[in-house]
Amino acid sequence: MDITDKTIEYVSALAKLSLQPEEKEKAKKDIGNILGYIDKMKELNTDGIESMSHVRSMKNVFREDVVTNEENREELLKNAPKQMDGCFMVPKTVD
Repeated sequence: MDITDKTIEYVSALAKLSLQPEEKEKAKKDIGNILGYIDKMKELNTDGIESMSHVRSMKNVFREDVVTNEENREELLKNAPKQMDGCFMVPKTVD
């Protein structure tokens, strides 16, 4: 793929970058190198190689969601500065 000035301007606009002329030339060369490397990788024989979404095996590391404490409203309400009818009382925030 040929990288043109129009392509660099389009990509820099997407990235919200303001590039100087010398930066545009460097970006053109860098993007060309990246695309060249991708073309080189397309030459690899990947027959029989399983696709993967990550280089490391991924597994769920979360624990099961198990209740570890019992509901004890009276004990919890001891921490409340104010309470009414078995609930926390908080200041009014909306009129």
